[in-house]
Amino acid sequence: MGWSFLDVETPFGLAHRGGRGAAPENTIAAFARAAELGYAHLETDVHRTADGELVAFHDGDLGRVAERRGRIADLTWAELCEIDLGDGHHIPRLVDLLDAFPDARFNIDPKADDAVEPLVEVLRSHDAVGRVCIGAFSERRVARVREALGPGLCTSPGPTGVGRVLLAAVTGRELRAPYGCVQIPPRLGPVSLSSAWLIRRLQAMGLQVHYWTVNDRAEMVRLLDAGADAIISDEIELLAEVLAERGATPGR
Repeated sequence: MGWSFLDVETPFGLAHRGGRGAAPENTIAAFARAAELGYAHLETDVHRTADGELVAFHDGDLGRVAERRGRIADLTWAELCEIDLGDGHHIPRLVDLLDAFPDARFNIDPKADDAVEPLVEVLRSHDAVGRVCIGAFSERRVARVREALGPGLCTSPGPTGVGRVLLAAVTGRELRAPYGCVQIPPRLGPVSLSSAWLIRRLQAMGLQVHYWTVNDRAEMVRLLDAGADAIISDEIELLAEVLAERGATPGR
């Protein structure tokens, strides 16, 4: 399946929530800095507001980022627009990101069940199905979006899907996985998920292998040496440097 989300040279980088340092996470300014550095793949999360808008925000609650109480699901879009995340930065809607970065590819995590339907609607209305990948800590959410949007959508498995994919890779069993990539941490407790052998097995199954969330230079280098297709990072300037040392750019 030739998903345009994956139709790039590897390795490449994904700017996790737009990256850290330049501006508050998941803001237009954060993603703009990533684009300036050459990132073509931007990672974000989405929640549904009380009045049905889909906003780019990681947590279900405002406390950590906005330093005030309140759940995204309980607030309207108009109420969220009034919240200053610092230095005039505000919470954007997903449609704002798609419009602001028309050439970017987005890795999107629907963080709650009620985000699935508006996510499907936004991707359809913006003709953006081909340039996104959907991944979540819920296999059911991933499956719902894929079922609604069809095989032209790239997805990464949720936890149960990751388990099936890894088992098939280790045992050599055939698995007809509907995913375009598998996005996993380098380790799961004491178990390494980032050996060169495992990466090759996953790639032989037709999957790109992306690692999150890697912010250490030595780990970036190790994963790229092992054959990782992509790295998801908050430290987007550091990752750009590491890729440049290999003659690569974040967006390839």
